[in-house]
This record gives sequence, structure tokens and C-alpha cells, in this order.
Amino acid sequence: MTPAAPPLRPEQAWFTEARFGLFVHFGLYSAAARHEWVMSNERMTVEQYARYAEVFDPDLFDARALVRAAKDAGMKYVVLTTKHHDGFALWDSAVSDYSIARTRGRDLVAELAEAVRAEGLHLGMYHSLIDWHHPDFTVDHVHPRRDDPDAHALDEGRDMARYREYLHAQVRELLTGYGPVDYVFFDFTFAEDKDGWRGKYPEDWDAEALLAMVRELQPQAVVNDRLGIPGDLVTPEQYQPDAPMRDEAGELVVWEACQTLNGSWGYDRDNTQFKDPDLLVRMLVDTVSKGGNLLLNIGPDGRGATPARDAATLAALGEWTRLHDRAITGAGPADPELAAAVAPGLPPGVVLTQRDDRLYLHLFAWPFGHVHLRGLADRVRYAQLLHDGSELRTSVSDPDQKAWNTNPGGQPPGTVTLHLPTVRPDVAVPVVELFLTR
Repeated sequence: MTPAAPPLRPEQAWFTEARFGLFVHFGLYSAAARHEWVMSNERMTVEQYARYAEVFDPDLFDARALVRAAKDAGMKYVVLTTKHHDGFALWDSAVSDYSIARTRGRDLVAELAEAVRAEGLHLGMYHSLIDWHHPDFTVDHVHPRRDDPDAHALDEGRDMARYREYLHAQVRELLTGYGPVDYVFFDFTFAEDKDGWRGKYPEDWDAEALLAMVRELQPQAVVNDRLGIPGDLVTPEQYQPDAPMRDEAGELVVWEACQTLNGSWGYDRDNTQFKDPDLLVRMLVDTVSKGGNLLLNIGPDGRGATPARDAATLAALGEWTRLHDRAITGAGPADPELAAAVAPGLPPGVVLTQRDDRLYLHLFAWPFGHVHLRGLADRVRYAQLLHDGSELRTSVSDPDQKAWNTNPGGQPPGTVTLHLPTVRPDVAVPVVELFLTR
């Protein structure tokens, strides 16, 4: 059996089946086009930043096209930033005039929710716990006003209790106004004091009450770990774990790697440090092989269009996932006993995933001639290259056979040898599919 993280509730099981999702960071910072933290990085006041609300017009934001591109890329869920740290809402909030509904008469959350359901994907909502626009949100060490000469005086009259009411009211709107929500991604708690400032702790949000609200209003929803209290999964960001993730007791946990295309979440016009599609495919495979999900981000530009390079990357990922989806969706780490048996004979660059009675060998480096699989003599029923369904000839080692000229030998008894073509298949990562006896 494939090792599993602590089981999600049955109505949440879609999450670990999905394995691959699209993150969409979009907001006023997209018009600034220099990182989603531009308000903080450039120490802007609310008044200075408000000029973006006056000009921000996502006339090219096409939710149906965006979601269709995600689906074509092999993604099974989409997570939209309903509100980022700058406080600007992408829906028609009854408790705020600082929203796209007031400036442009639109509700992008509604548009995306409709598109996601039309394509049969799962809906996720990112919501910032931080709000640099709200007059009651206190200054801290990441706040845009932290370096003002009178920064500490700015907190006079600010009341986090009033902000909590506002935060909870907006979360309630999102959980009651858009039908079923499958994933709630809160962001983020920083429970540390730094540079003379108090951080933001779970009690600042009343994290327990927020989680209880999700459980009450959207009981099927998966919730991340960034409330500062345990949720349903953990969310490593901008790095790849080197092993399946575990809790402090050593127990496996549900996890999701949150990754960008170029190191920036929001549209960053002059950032050209892009990961190429082949690397992203390897990251996806690596994540699934360790029991995780990959949430890959794009940042629409200031008019809401998907940048050409982002679109091309999604299309390239789709070329691979279209042919190799069953090695990812519903798959996970290989059975540990099976993996331990075959590992000593594998060439470098082979990553394993498994789905029921199918074992997948992802060949990051193309070996010459053969792959030797120890301990599988009675387990392999059939072998093929997954991308085209072409059979791979197999043979079982003869312990008496010696290596001589063109005859390979020296493999332990029970070794299955796969005979590969000399020419590497023209796909980002070739995959061998083994049909195993149960």
C-alpha cells in the first residue's frame, strides 16, 4: 500500500487526489508591476498607494480562459487572491468600499467561481489576514509605515478588535456568497516580535473562531496552516522539501509546495528569472513522489491578462500532463518496501510514484540501454513507456549468467531488466509505467 498522510475527511479527499493546482495572485500591485509587496517594500502610505485603485482596470481578465488554461495544464484546482495584504478586495464586499466592485463594478471572485465550476475544477480562495489599508490594523515589522519617524504613534487609536470584526465579516461573505468553497488559504501569521515591533499572533485574528467559521459554513473545505494553529495541511513556500513532510511526532502530514514561476507572486514586469517548463515538471514529479501537492502561481498583468510567458509555460506543462496524468493525479509515493527493494539497482535520476497497481519510473536522466529493477521478478506483469503506450521488453536475471561482451549480467536473482530505446523520448520527463501484480 502507498503510505498516506493522516486521512482527510472523505469530503476533503479530492485534495490529495488532485496533486496539482493553480495559484493566481492578482490585485492593485499588478498595476505597479513590481512585486505584490510593493506597498511594503516602498514604504507607501495608504494615500500614495490609493492611486493604483484609481487606474486599475482588469478589462482583459477572462476567468473562463484562465481556468481553461489551468485545466489544460493538468491542474485540478484554482486558488484566487480574494484580498492580498494591501487590503483591496476582488469581490463586492458589504463592509468596504475598497474593492473592484466600487471602482469597476465587477466581482472577480464570482467570475472565477463560475468559471471553475464550469470546467469541473475545485475552487480555492486565498485571503490575507493582513490588511495595510485598514485604519485599525496595527503597525508591525512588515507594515509599510514601520520606518516612519512617528511610526509607533500611528498606533494610537488603532484597535485590532475592530479589525478582527472586519476580517471575520469579509471571510463570512466569501464563505456564504459563492457556493461551495473547496480550499481556504489564509495568509499569514508571524508570531514573533522583531525590530521593536510586536508580530501578529493567532489571537490577533481569533484564529480558532475563523477556523470554526470555515468548518461551520464550508465543512468540506481544506484549510491551510497559516492561521498559526493546525489546519489540514502545511504549506512550504518557495522550496522543495527533501523528504515527505512530517509533524513533530514524526507522523506524515498533508502538504502543498507553493511555488512561483519567477520568484514573484504578483506581476513583476522586469523579473525574468523564470523556471523553465522542464524544471517545473521535475518539481511536480518530485512533490508527488514525496506525498505532496504542487500549487504553482501565475500573476496576471495590470489589465488582467495572463502574460505570454506564463501562458506558454502552462501550455508546455499541459503537453506533458496530457500524456502522463495518471502518474500524477491520484498518485503518491511508491510503497516503501517496494521502493527500498528497487532503489539499489536504479540509475541516477529515477523518481518513483505509484497509483494502486501501477508503478511509475520518472527518468530525469535517460539511461543507456537498460534499467534494472531488483526484487520484482514476480511482480511485473507488463511495462510500457507512458507517453505513447509502447511496450518495453523485459527480462529476468539469470544468476548464472556472466557479463560478457554484449550480454549484461551480474544482477541479483529476481531482477527485472527493462530494455530501453537508445533515443530518449521527446517529452520533458519520460515515464515508464509498470503494471504490477496485486
